[in-house]
Amino acid sequence: MTQANMHEAKTKLSQLADIAHSGEVVVIAKAGKPYVDLVPHKTKTPREPGGYDVDLTGFETVDAEIESSFYGSVE
Repeated sequence: MTQANMHEAKTKLSQLADIAHSGEVVVIAKAGKPYVDLVPHKTKTPREPGGYDVDLTGFETVDAEIESSFYGSVE
């Protein structure tokens, strides 16, 4: 773990960012107390459809009791 005070963090931000990006924890302190953590940005991977392998058939039929609660008496 690397700890730096605010003044040091201002002057050495690039080096501290490289340390955080490499996986080490960087804590920036204010008045000698931990204030913030410097962490690398995580890029989200795009989602791809089709990952759900469960049979979803059976939703084509409509339950008459539920339909009547929304639309009234359906006959």
